[in-house]
Amino acid sequence: MGASSGPKLSGMQKQVLSLYRGFFRAARSKSPEDRRQIESLVSAEFHRNSNLVDRKNFLYIEYLLRRVSMDTRLVTKIVIRINIIMLAHKPGRKERTEESEALAKRD
Repeated sequence: MGASSGPKLSGMQKQVLSLYRGFFRAARSKSPEDRRQIESLVSAEFHRNSNLVDRKNFLYIEYLLRRVSMDTRLVTKIVIRINIIMLAHKPGRKERTEESEALAKRD
C-alpha cells in the first residue's frame, strides 16, 4: 500500500496544493463559524483562480504564488510584532493569554 495511483504532480502543482492545505490547517485554530467562513473563502478563491488562469501560464501562476507568499510573510511579521509588544507590555507573562487567544480567534 504505497502512494496514491493518481497522476504525478509537477513542482508548481505541489506548491499550490501545499498553499491550499496550509490555509485549511491555519483555519483549524479558529472558532467553528470562522473556520467555515475561512474555508469557504479559500475554496472559492482557489476555484475562481483555477477558472481564470490558464494552467499553462506558468509565469502568472508563479507570480501568484510569490505574491501570496509575500503577503503571508507580512502577516506573520505583524503577528510577531504584536506578540513582542504584548511581552513588553506585560513582562513575565506568556506570549498568548486566554484573552489574546480569544481576540485572535474572533478576528
